[in-house]
Amino acid sequence: MPRFYFNVVSEAGTVVDLEGSELATLTHARREAVQDARALMSQAVLRGKDISSRKIHVCDEEGNVLMILHFAETIRNCG
Repeated sequence: MPRFYFNVVSEAGTVVDLEGSELATLTHARREAVQDARALMSQAVLRGKDISSRKIHVCDEEGNVLMILHFAETIRNCG
């Protein structure tokens, strides 16, 4: 099973995922990235911060960026 890495990118820099996760496909990796982004935003909101401008670079074992997920894409507008 391939290993995917989820690096969080912001204006301040990049937090590199050194462990990664073994997941079956890039679709599964996207689901994981969405969950990670939502969890990080939830924690930030509780501290009164908006980090919706951040993004996650989903990378393969060689460090190639396979997908970029913007945190803001994970929020559903209800209205």
